[in-house]
This record gives sequence, C-alpha cells and structure tokens, in this order.
Amino acid sequence: MAIVPNGPVLALRGISKRFGAVQALTDIHLEVHAGEVVALVGDNGAGKSTLVKSIAGVGPADEGVIEWQGKPVEVSRPHDAQELGIATVYQDLALCDNIDVVGNLFLGREILRAGVLDEVEMERRSRELLQTLSIRIPSVRIPIASLSGGQRQTVAIARSMLGEPKLVILDEPTAALGVEQTAQVLDLVERLRDRGLAVILISHNMADVKAVADRVAVLRLGRNNGIFDVKATSQEEIISAITGATDNAVTRRKARSGEVAK
Repeated sequence: MAIVPNGPVLALRGISKRFGAVQALTDIHLEVHAGEVVALVGDNGAGKSTLVKSIAGVGPADEGVIEWQGKPVEVSRPHDAQELGIATVYQDLALCDNIDVVGNLFLGREILRAGVLDEVEMERRSRELLQTLSIRIPSVRIPIASLSGGQRQTVAIARSMLGEPKLVILDEPTAALGVEQTAQVLDLVERLRDRGLAVILISHNMADVKAVADRVAVLRLGRNNGIFDVKATSQEEIISAITGATDNAVTRRKARSGEVAK
C-alpha cells in the first residue's frame, strides 16, 4: 500500500482488547497527523491506558489494524513501536534521581569511544538537544533530583526525542505540576507540534487540553464517544461526552449491558 500524501502518521482501525471476561476496548478508530496534537480523554476506566499500551507495543491489541504512514504494521512489542518512530513518555517518567541530566538522557543508549563512555560528546549532544527544544535548566550536570517537577518532565520528553520519533505519546505530563511548571510543559508540547511531530496527549485537565490540542478524542467505556475540533467545541460539550451525557449509540448499548473498560 502506498503512503497517502498528507495522510495520518498513525491510524487505528477497529482496535479491540479483552482481559478475560472484560472487554477493555471495542472497535476503536483514531487518526493522528503530523504537526497535530490530539488529546485522548476519558474518565477513569475509559480505556486510555489500554489504548496507549496497544500503540506502544506494551499490550498488543487482540483485533484491528494499526497503520503507520499509510501502511499496516505489527506492533507486538515496545521495540516495534520505537523502530517505527513512536516514543512514549509515561507518567512515572522513569528517570533516575541520583544521575545527572546527561546520564538520564542517554540512559540505555550511551555513546562509547574505545569502549569508554564519551562524556564530552554526550554532554555536547545534551546541550544541543535542550537548546533546540528551548528547555532551560540550571546545568546538564546536576542530578535529576535537583530539578523541579516541570523541568523533570521536559527532560523526560527531551530524552524521547533522541530517537527522532515521528509520534510522541505523553501520559498526563502536567499531573501534580504547579501553574508555572505546567506552562513550561505545555510550551514544549507546542514546540513539538511546530517541529512537525504528531502528539497524543493524555490528560484529565480540560484547561490544558483546550490550550494545546487541535482535536480531542473521547473514550467512554472502551469505545469512541466523539472526536472534536477544539476550536469549534466548548469545554462543556467535551465533558458531556466524557461523562456520558452525550453518549453515542454504541456506548449506550455497552453501558446497558453492564460491561466496564479497564
């Protein structure tokens, strides 16, 4: 299949996932384009985490097709996603507090010269990367534990950029951050979009969603419950879709059947 010009970077076609007797995802459809931020929202148990794990190869889908740049692909493990150009920054960040910024950025992909860590080159690339993303921190040689929550989040996002991804998935990047730190992270999300990357933003914060997202995809009880243009949709309409006040037909049928998504 040829790559469709201006088509989606990622397209999900009929993604379904079951855990035993629980149908966590049912017939999910989603498209994400380059230079676009798509917010993935839904109440607890809506299926957001399950869907992200399917995209990232952590928990492959049972049914459906994942298309990457117009071609169907198999994403059965995290390495498959990384090879395609999908980077995921989870909520726990997976940073090592006692290691400096350089060490965290290159953790698992250290640069060696004659069998020895090339600290000079890794520091040079770290500075270059942070400067490119307009990330400001006191020093690349201070331990991660010395940084604020917002700075730690931006370092985790910067680390995902070392693999030159085309799609970045951000799992609740502003959770537990203050106003100033949240603004710092949202500014970085906008810079990723400006660089032409596709971004999936998982968030419970409607203010953050309205601030940076181009479209909002709502999940409810493991099903699609609307995809909205942020500029043309009020916050109240999105919340109604999340809570079920404006359920679509398939979601209403699922709710009546008593099934619950993970």
